[in-house]
Amino acid sequence: MNWDFLDIFGILADAADLLGGASNSSEIGYDQKAPVKKKTKHLTEKISVVLLLVSSILLFLVFKNPLPAENYAQILIVISLIGFAISLVIFFILYSLEKYYFKNVLQWIFFTGSVLLFCISLVFCIYFKSGIFI
Repeated sequence: MNWDFLDIFGILADAADLLGGASNSSEIGYDQKAPVKKKTKHLTEKISVVLLLVSSILLFLVFKNPLPAENYAQILIVISLIGFAISLVIFFILYSLEKYYFKNVLQWIFFTGSVLLFCISLVFCIYFKSGIFI
C-alpha cells in the first residue's frame, strides 16, 4: 500500500485533535466569543517614522566621511537600483500576504518612500562600511 506524504500529516492532525480534546462549541450548546484583537492606531505611520529615523542614521554614518572618488556616480546609481529592487521584493511579499493596503494615498506614499529610503541606505551602509567592496 502506497502512503501519500500528506496523508501522514492528516492522520497526525486528526490524532492531535482527538488527544487535545478539541470540540466544536456549537455541539456543546454555547457560543464562545472570539477574542477581540485591538489594532494599534496609526501603525503604518509609526513604522514609516521608525524606518526614516533608522535610514537617516545609516545615511549619516555613510556620508560623514568623504566617499571614494572613483566611479562615484556609477556606484550611487547601482546602489540605488539594488535598494530599489530589494524594496520591490518587500512590497511584493507584503502584497502576497495581503498586508499592503492603505487608507489613503498619502499614507501609501509615506510608507513606500520610507521603505525605499531604508533599503537604499542599508545597501549604502553595507557597501561603504563593510570594506569588502572597496
